[in-house]
Amino acid sequence: MACAHAARILLTTGSHYLTNADFGCADGVHKAWIIADLGSKEEARGILPPAYRSQARIVKLTKFSIKDLDELLGQHKP
Repeated sequence: MACAHAARILLTTGSHYLTNADFGCADGVHKAWIIADLGSKEEARGILPPAYRSQARIVKLTKFSIKDLDELLGQHKP
C-alpha cells in the first residue's frame, strides 16, 4: 500500500521521478533513492516532491581514489 501511495505522488508531481529513482520495494525496503549532482543539500531537497521534502534524508556521496584512502587510513591509525 505504501508503494502504491508513493507511486501516485511521484506520478502526479512528475514522471521524471519514476524514471530517475531506484526503488527497494521488491526487497521489502519501501524507499526510493535518487542520485543527482547538485550544489547543496538544500538544492537536493528542492528537487524532491513537496510531500517528501521534510522527511527525506539527503546524503552527500564521495568517490575516493586509492591515494585518498591511503591518506584517510593514515590519519586514523589505532
